[in-house]
Amino acid sequence: MINKVLIVNRGEIAVRIIKACREMKILSAVIYSDPDIDSLHVRAADEAYRIGPAQASESYLHIPKIIELAKEINADAIHPGYGFLSENAAFIRAVEDAGITFIGPGSDAVLLMGQKTAARTLMKSSGVPIVPGTTEPVRTVDAAIKAAEVIGYPVMIKASAGGGGKGMRKVFNPQELPDAFEKASSEARKAFGNDAVYIERFIVNPKHIEVQIIADKFGNYLHLFERECSVQRRHQKVIEEAPSIAVDDATREKITSAAILAAKACNYVNAGTIEFLMDRDKKFYFLEMNTRLQVEHPVTEMITGIDLVKEQIKIASGEELSFTQEDVTKTGHAVECRVYAEDVDNNFAPSTGKIIHHRMPSGPGIRIDRGIDLQTNISVYYDPMLSKVIAWGKDREEAIVRLKRALSEYQIAGVITNIHSLRWILTNEKFIDGSFDINFIENEFLPLVPEKWKQGNSDELKFWVSVLGALLKHDETKLKANPVNCTSTNKWTSLRYE
Repeated sequence: MINKVLIVNRGEIAVRIIKACREMKILSAVIYSDPDIDSLHVRAADEAYRIGPAQASESYLHIPKIIELAKEINADAIHPGYGFLSENAAFIRAVEDAGITFIGPGSDAVLLMGQKTAARTLMKSSGVPIVPGTTEPVRTVDAAIKAAEVIGYPVMIKASAGGGGKGMRKVFNPQELPDAFEKASSEARKAFGNDAVYIERFIVNPKHIEVQIIADKFGNYLHLFERECSVQRRHQKVIEEAPSIAVDDATREKITSAAILAAKACNYVNAGTIEFLMDRDKKFYFLEMNTRLQVEHPVTEMITGIDLVKEQIKIASGEELSFTQEDVTKTGHAVECRVYAEDVDNNFAPSTGKIIHHRMPSGPGIRIDRGIDLQTNISVYYDPMLSKVIAWGKDREEAIVRLKRALSEYQIAGVITNIHSLRWILTNEKFIDGSFDINFIENEFLPLVPEKWKQGNSDELKFWVSVLGALLKHDETKLKANPVNCTSTNKWTSLRYE
């Protein structure tokens, strides 16, 4: 039995895990850095402990401090959320060595799938299609040139130990390769401490399709259908949906079966995601495995009715999956968009400040996963995602209509957000008819920035008038959170909020 979970994350994902723990009657404890002392996750948890200063290396990424705290507060388990330490095999091994349950896969599977070339080799030997290319790191420019000649241009150089778009370069001809190789290697070294890269064929205008899998310790492997994740900028997803409009039943059977093969190949346990690229002929290729909970997991939950965080905790507790593949069905359609504190007109620069007005949308089919509230400080230290807006409908058309309506109702003041750009995407013809690919934002949206937003917008004017009225009615002193029961456990400061 797990009685207390230490959540080593922040923002909306920490709040999401807290809610699951509360429904399961499990105590939740969180960590926070100095800028996050008034954050929503700190106020929502049963216990909250200061872990360090703003720098992530001294707080959310400080492995010895986290393990020490977990032992001191008698946490049975640790949930990493996503990002930070969620796919850090050394951290997972430290948790395992400390005798604490890690809510996620074992360190061996994470280590194996985190090395992209090793993962590609394993997938190829297990019958999972991979993008043609090298399965060993390419160490020199000469070796890269020879490999590219065999693969055929255009090619993509990728960091072997990386992800998130870092250490990646497109190369369209031999003349571009030396410079691209050096830049990719240098970026990989800075981002991951490993300059190894590999080369694969560049798939032109593909779809980004991923499959949610879940597995227990008893050898049961299931899929929870696919997600469409092609609307992305700088290799970071912006809008996701489930199921994919581009995947027919025959392709769905093939791609989900391949995902199960991939999970079995690395003896995976818990929730994970297999990512694929799919071309216009519906041929798909293994891209990578995310050995953690995904940001976009809510769309899968909305169409299947399965709570992935609860299932993660149950599996980590040693329970067998309580459902079979035949029990997993999809109902309707779900679309999610990520609301960021960023200035779209200023090259998507992060926006900082204090949330002085926040009114969430509601209504049929709408779910908000948020990490903000009134008076939340948005700093420069962490990811600028504020919340996720998820809409479910009986079909894709209804889900999109509901999401558009929700975004028109969503009010945030104090920072600049990307809400207006999300609303534009949802009205674009290529998004509506499903013909978009991973280059959609680059080709369709970016040419309109910032000219499109210089034009007057009566809806936007009404929004700011309503914000001003709301602010005039508020007494700011009443908006500040009041900590109570401030106690200390040795050097750990514990806060409880009401």
